[in-house]
Amino acid sequence: MVNSTQVSFFTLSAYFDTGLFKYLYFMIILSVYILIICSNLLLIVVICMNRSLHEPMYMFLCSLFVNELYGSSGLFPFLLTQILSDIHTVPASLCYLQIFCVYSYGGVELLNLAVMSYDRYLAICYPLQYNTFMTYNKIAMLIVLSWLLMFFVHTCTAYLIVPLQLCGNIIQKVYCDYHSIVKLACYDTTMNNVYGLIISAFFVFGPLIVIFYTYMRILKVCFSGSKQTRQKAVSTCTPHLASLLNFSFGACFEILQSRFNMNSVPNMLRIFLSLYFLTCPPLFNPVMYGLKLSKIFVICKSLITNVGC
Repeated sequence: MVNSTQVSFFTLSAYFDTGLFKYLYFMIILSVYILIICSNLLLIVVICMNRSLHEPMYMFLCSLFVNELYGSSGLFPFLLTQILSDIHTVPASLCYLQIFCVYSYGGVELLNLAVMSYDRYLAICYPLQYNTFMTYNKIAMLIVLSWLLMFFVHTCTAYLIVPLQLCGNIIQKVYCDYHSIVKLACYDTTMNNVYGLIISAFFVFGPLIVIFYTYMRILKVCFSGSKQTRQKAVSTCTPHLASLLNFSFGACFEILQSRFNMNSVPNMLRIFLSLYFLTCPPLFNPVMYGLKLSKIFVICKSLITNVGC
């Protein structure tokens, strides 16, 4: 029997020998990481440096892009190191730190999307009172609360898994995962499972209910409103909905994979889908918002043109 005091490292068994192809995979993943950093940083700088973008929608977007840099940095350097390594082990302390980063990233992302849907709801359903409702103090409170809540919740998560007595140290993934470690526990994990259900109820279903409610109200206003109202809703809500669906797809697969046997899914596809919610939203969100929101697109275009000159 192996207990928590004896487990000094975990072995990630989802990696397999790719021979010389590992250098190709390394270059592909490094390119994706550089693209994520550059695109998200560009939009953060554009929003912060331009007073015309100091509006609620863009401030929430800035928080979203910062979170995507945070989540990517919790995964990609780790992946790059593991791809070049022949022994896929990770110290227990680093594994727990990665779990904290990955799960807090996912929580902040969902809360950010819920806050953004609430902002669009106020802008479209109550345009005359919008500036009264969405003050700078309220914007700051919503952003800070989203981050602090998730950091607190997943600090508690870490306190629950670190003392677990484990009967093994093999994780069947390419990165550290909370449920994979809970499955290794020698004894009853009822407290961990109950805690997981409570967190899911409040911080997964809660934001999804907010998003569903706000979009039902937005749709109601669009169907009964003018053509101009519908155009405004489509232009501002389309990238948000695309972002939500993109993140939800990856998160749902990850939840299913953590709780059910997915051995029937090909190994490469399973690895790709397990990484989806950590790679695709940070990669595609800056592109979607940069192209769909005219203010950001015009400023980015002029900035790139000036740099090129």
